[in-house]
Amino acid sequence: MHLTLLSETTMTAAAVMEPTGEYLQSCSPEECDVSVIDVAVESPANDSSEEECSSEREEEADTEMTPALQSGSSVSTQESKPVTANADVLRPDTLNLNELKLCTTREDGEVKLRMGDSGQAAEPAITVNQMFLQTVEQYGDQVALASKDGDNWNRLTYKEYYQRCRTAAKSFLKLGLERYHGVGILGFNSPEWFIADIGAILAGGFAVGIYTTNSPEACQYVAENCKANVLVVENHKQLQKILQIQDKLPHVKAIIQYKDALKEKKPNLYTWAEFMEMGTDVPDSQLDEIIASQKPNQCCTLIYTSGTTGQPKGVMLSHDNITWTASATGKTVKLKHACEAQEVVVSYLPLSHIAAQMIDIWLPIKHGGVIYFAQPDALKGSLAITLKEVRPTAFMGVPRVWEKMQEKMKSVGAKSSTVQRRVASWAKDVGLQTNLNKMHGNSSLPFSYRLAKKLVFKKVRKALGLDRCTKCYTGAAPITKDTLEFFLSLDIPVYELYGMSESTGPHTISIPNAHRLTSCGKVISGCETKIFSPDSEGNGEICFWGRHVFMGYLNMEDKTEESLDSDGWLHSGDLGKHDKEGFLFITGRIKELIITAGGENIPPVPTEDALKELLPVISNAMLIGDKKKFLSMLLTLKCNVNPDSGEPEDELTPEAIEFCQKLGSKALKVSDIVGGKDRAVHKAIQEGIDRVNEQASSNAQKIQKWTILEKDFSLPGGELGPTMKLKRPVVMKMYKDQIDNFYKDVITPTVPENPLSTK
Repeated sequence: MHLTLLSETTMTAAAVMEPTGEYLQSCSPEECDVSVIDVAVESPANDSSEEECSSEREEEADTEMTPALQSGSSVSTQESKPVTANADVLRPDTLNLNELKLCTTREDGEVKLRMGDSGQAAEPAITVNQMFLQTVEQYGDQVALASKDGDNWNRLTYKEYYQRCRTAAKSFLKLGLERYHGVGILGFNSPEWFIADIGAILAGGFAVGIYTTNSPEACQYVAENCKANVLVVENHKQLQKILQIQDKLPHVKAIIQYKDALKEKKPNLYTWAEFMEMGTDVPDSQLDEIIASQKPNQCCTLIYTSGTTGQPKGVMLSHDNITWTASATGKTVKLKHACEAQEVVVSYLPLSHIAAQMIDIWLPIKHGGVIYFAQPDALKGSLAITLKEVRPTAFMGVPRVWEKMQEKMKSVGAKSSTVQRRVASWAKDVGLQTNLNKMHGNSSLPFSYRLAKKLVFKKVRKALGLDRCTKCYTGAAPITKDTLEFFLSLDIPVYELYGMSESTGPHTISIPNAHRLTSCGKVISGCETKIFSPDSEGNGEICFWGRHVFMGYLNMEDKTEESLDSDGWLHSGDLGKHDKEGFLFITGRIKELIITAGGENIPPVPTEDALKELLPVISNAMLIGDKKKFLSMLLTLKCNVNPDSGEPEDELTPEAIEFCQKLGSKALKVSDIVGGKDRAVHKAIQEGIDRVNEQASSNAQKIQKWTILEKDFSLPGGELGPTMKLKRPVVMKMYKDQIDNFYKDVITPTVPENPLSTK
């Protein structure tokens, strides 16, 4: 995935940073009218901004809010305890929970809901259709979806949105969609994606997102696993993948292409317009009967894991998983309902991922928010323009999105004058200290902060399109402290959230009045966290309990039993601990834990992040050493990325070049450095590694050898997954020769397997 988020001219106002990085295609100067000179020399009296940032309006209220660990939420560090639902809580008449188990792997299975005694956990269970109808009744005339056609935004109200989902559902039935069979959706975010997803659910099938980067074989696996009757594709490119494997998909009855004209007509291949007309003769009563038969404790959506460590698993999410999580999350982050003010969200992250579905589809439906769809080339440059035009009130970015924004802002800042850079540096120092003080309960805002906000922070937010955004989030992969502090210094707190597909998205969330750097926040209302088998420092496996916990993996009993213990706790496979205030900190992942030949347990991420923070020329770092006598490391350098293919190129980014120039190096390409060709850069990297090693608690935790690879890790290269997570097993195989060279002629004793149990 190539990430190009902000044009250079868009970032002119934000050019108040220290030097760094590569980035975007440019928009016109007319689109980006705030300059660095404005930031550097304009006095507060001359600032004529008419609209105050909504985050400023809410500052005082935020500091007085109650902590995020609300009623119905808890933290535990005990061993597993049975947790039972309260039989006295009101539930829909259709549910008979007494005979049910907490998990199932059957497509037609039902589960016992993890109902609580009171508060959020005791909220009545409802279906997706019931949640949608509630919103239509309350906010039916409010705009729900907006997509761009040329220069114009086409809008759908909630009444129109719901009706189109019903129309799609009837068309699916006409095509022969069977109960508990999948509808696979393969394409970029659009109203058609949403409508196909919800239409599939209303028709009694499963909504199944498929990653757009999947190979034909990977598409085949998902389609086979969910017994897909219908496949919905975006365009000719995605259609070709399906046509290659169509003969191997006996359950597929029809293919629908929702964008562009069909280049060829084939049997059972339809345009979106043809599809939406297809079910006109299906009576409403037939659809209503199917909808009425649906229960909150039945599956409606399948989320397929990215398959980093094997074949993808189909995560079964129930109606209640989705509707309850949307309600609980909205209350935790204090989303506004449309009767008060509409939340505005830009949809651009892959909808095959639960985070995007929850943020883009389900949370807005629950609260009556409005979704604006980005262009398909959002991550290649156009997202910057969309953000400035839409000005969202909430924005979610995976860490790589925030990192790329940071790199671009630093790169532009490097071209500013000396005076501008000094003003920027002063403002950032003030911003960081003030926000850190606020984080720890000191709500006073010094004059210097108010001045910096007037001169710098407001203009940066406006340049980014985040001037109305009170909720900037990151998740799906680890983010560095450096990036969090960078945005915090600009008065843009980026809140971390943590969860997994198996928890319907979020489990813990940071919010303005409960926020700590590098923490994933506190558990959402109505859920519980347990640290399983904690060590002397409180580190153990993070376990989840709540109505957001999934039903099971489709047709995979063994994998389900690995994830859900006998008491129904979801074992995340992540290592973490709570601080004394209840904030959760992720310290590693059990499967990633390096156990050296000497038996020492070493989580790799802290070491990798520490090196990347010290050396801005490093793009990716991967620590090696499992069952080895010492630690080694693979490094990649920051380089430009081909905007079309997403492949890393040989040219270094501006940030990397600047790093080299400060060392007296003339390197402009990766190939100028690899293999020890550039002594100055080689020496600087070794010095950085030495500094990291100084912080190691033992010799076993020190990096002994390292090498720079010829190409950066990437999605097309296979080293990164769809959410930009490092696929460590893949990297180990791809670079086996380089790794073997580290340990040539070294005798490595054998050690027991990882002693940390996942259950």
